[in-house]
Amino acid sequence: MIPLLVSALMWLLVASLLILRRGHADRNISYAAVTIAVAMTLNTDQVYRPLDKLAGGTNIATLPADLALMIGVFFLGRGVLKASEQQSWAERFALGRIVLTAAIIGAVGSFFFIDGGTTTTNFMLDLGDQPSAGTYSMIQFTYYAIVLSTMAVLAARQVRKSAGVQRMPPTSLLVGSILGVLLSVVVITMDIAHLAGDLTLMKGVAIAYEPLHLMTFVLLCLGFAGQPAARALKARSRDRTTRMLVSELHPLWVAATAARPGISQNTRGSTGAEPETILHRQIVEIRDAIIDARVSFQVDDRDRHLIERAESHLLGGGLTEPVAEASRAMTSPVLQKR
Repeated sequence: MIPLLVSALMWLLVASLLILRRGHADRNISYAAVTIAVAMTLNTDQVYRPLDKLAGGTNIATLPADLALMIGVFFLGRGVLKASEQQSWAERFALGRIVLTAAIIGAVGSFFFIDGGTTTTNFMLDLGDQPSAGTYSMIQFTYYAIVLSTMAVLAARQVRKSAGVQRMPPTSLLVGSILGVLLSVVVITMDIAHLAGDLTLMKGVAIAYEPLHLMTFVLLCLGFAGQPAARALKARSRDRTTRMLVSELHPLWVAATAARPGISQNTRGSTGAEPETILHRQIVEIRDAIIDARVSFQVDDRDRHLIERAESHLLGGGLTEPVAEASRAMTSPVLQKR
């Protein structure tokens, strides 16, 4: 039941990312979601049994499923790394191709020493007493622990820099990554206990496996789906505020351009322009009218506060660099005293 649920969650995440991250330059998260979804699907009993029978019935289908998961986790880490502003050498190395390649070589090498027996959906429970099987599992989960612990560090850094709704996705990633590390520790402990023949310890530790497995994927899914969703919500909120400020400034801008005709009088106006472009133009032309000694244009404290609020909104993010530079110049003390 749990593998089916995790598989469904992953395909839901894939669908969400295709919608929310449409046109996004970095595809690492999308690649990760698709690859992990494929891995989870291959590990469901309904898919694994017929697939392994086609492959000869010796559990060979376990290998592509597990490799797909390792590659998916690699893309997951790369996506978090690229979204981070600060990246240490150790973090780049842990989430890099060298560590992945070493883990894949180790996993594949140990897998072919396993006596695969016949098709089983309890691969490690049935075969985990073989040293090669234990090594195979521990290599994978050691790799997951390395990637997820590094992701936790990066997510914690992002949590500290975020505020409001923007803090929820990295918090989900942080908790999900920590639970993923705990899951890796649980599996490695089970592997060691199985190899040592301590089945009591193995079964005792195994109690934590299913809830950790489910919660890790739920929280990671929420974190990765939540990031573009939070950005979309923030963008919509910003757009509403921009349009409101454009509307509030419009009467003052009309008066300013009547006193001192600006660029708006020599162009087609603001038809078709983005709201932030319109707001920026309004502020510039109002400021020009205020500081131009050749015309008589005065504003009261209420209007001045409105202009400053609009300037603060523009400088708060979302501007292209040229517009941001123009806004900074426009609000500088030198220009205002000209």
